Amino acid sequence: MSYISNLSIAVICSSNMNRSMEAHHFLNKKNFKVRSFGTGDKVKLPGTAIDKPNVYEFGVPYSDIYEDLSRKDKAYYTQNGLLHMLDRNRRLKLAPERFQNCEEKFDVIITCEERVYDQVVDFLETKGNVSNIPVHLINIDIIDNHDEAVKGAFIISDLVTQLAKASDLDNEIDEILSLVEDHTEKNFLHCIMFY
Repeated sequence: MSYISNLSIAVICSSNMNRSMEAHHFLNKKNFKVRSFGTGDKVKLPGTAIDKPNVYEFGVPYSDIYEDLSRKDKAYYTQNGLLHMLDRNRRLKLAPERFQNCEEKFDVIITCEERVYDQVVDFLETKGNVSNIPVHLINIDIIDNHDEAVKGAFIISDLVTQLAKASDLDNEIDEILSLVEDHTEKNFLHCIMFY
């Protein structure tokens, strides 16, 4: 597969279900080199009651989760959009992946909420600066619902498109982030971490 850019991108939310997968979908369609992840201990999806979420291990295939929810209450999970989301997800990749289990190094990591950003910072700091390879870590707060995930995916897609055009990412990233922030009226967090 030929990519539009050599930039390698990771998009991360908590469960690798909604926000990161919507952005993964958008970036994949534009031929970016992208992977998506979650940082939580488990994959959590809403259940039929607020105190009864559906909980799965990372690595359980999206198709298996789709079948499980279909067996539990197909009408309910169709109506709330979870089955549609899982159908999209299983067309992109096999299963939700946990970032902390990934060995691959990325040029840019984009998180979808500040708590996830903090988890990625903690993980990269704990792992230690062993290879001195920099990674730009950017956070864009996106509310975890379908409509906001789509809006967030547009913003992430726009941002990655601008980053891919940079001739010197390290020197141009602050200006690019500032321009996209002004355009979207979103505030980003940004730091440089090392693998």
